[in-house]
Amino acid sequence: MTRYAIGDLQGCDEELDALLKRLKFSADRDRLWFVGDLVNRGPASLETLRRVRALGDNAVVVLGNHDLHLLAVASGVHRRRRSDTLDAVLAAADRDALLEWLSSRPLAYAEAGDLLVHAGLVPQWTVALTLSLADEVSRALRRDPRALFEHMYGNEPECWREDLSGAERLRFTINVLTRLRVCTAGGRVDFAMKGAPPPPPSPLRPWFVHPRRLSREARIIFGHWSALGLVREHGVIGLDTGCVWGGALSAVDLDTERAVLSVKCAGHQLVGAD
Repeated sequence: MTRYAIGDLQGCDEELDALLKRLKFSADRDRLWFVGDLVNRGPASLETLRRVRALGDNAVVVLGNHDLHLLAVASGVHRRRRSDTLDAVLAAADRDALLEWLSSRPLAYAEAGDLLVHAGLVPQWTVALTLSLADEVSRALRRDPRALFEHMYGNEPECWREDLSGAERLRFTINVLTRLRVCTAGGRVDFAMKGAPPPPPSPLRPWFVHPRRLSREARIIFGHWSALGLVREHGVIGLDTGCVWGGALSAVDLDTERAVLSVKCAGHQLVGAD
């Protein structure tokens, strides 16, 4: 069975359909790992959710920041943004089934030496700790989703501490796994930074380059950072190649050294849009 990892979809269902045809995807032999952000910004979030959910056990999905935002909006906790393209999902007859399925997806998934997350890990997190923290969020989401979403938004705390608890612990975990791009070697994060990483002498570097990162025992597959494009170094695979922004939707075979396969994406959003 072949495992393909696929980058951020963001509601680009036509591009996903084209990519699956290019992969010659077969439910009999293939599994698809999605790095999160199935929805939002693109024109077909509803169709994308339906397609991925219909894949059943052939799809492994972790939640991204846009997926969590959809769940928060649907719960009534957060208002829609001007750039959101979620109306069709929220008005769909099968809305409840789709949202229940989405909310049951994890924030991290590990298998055969690989770790799938949407954004990244701070250097102080091992794979085991990452999975444990992700499970804490999943349990909070099942127990009281509204309470989780009421405290989810915000950039504090800025640094990991083992004694973090309650809403701060959950918020930091969510922020790292779904929003992280850069941090210091000591684990201080900057969730506001977008675009290319800042040049030296800034201590903020891409999360995956720090030499003492404790998650180096796993190959980490992630998305979220379209400004970087494809990344295949430092023991990671970055797959956000700018689908929805006019870039491409990309897939990589996790079990061979075959070249990355991509399909061109229409520019559904302007780069830099809110």
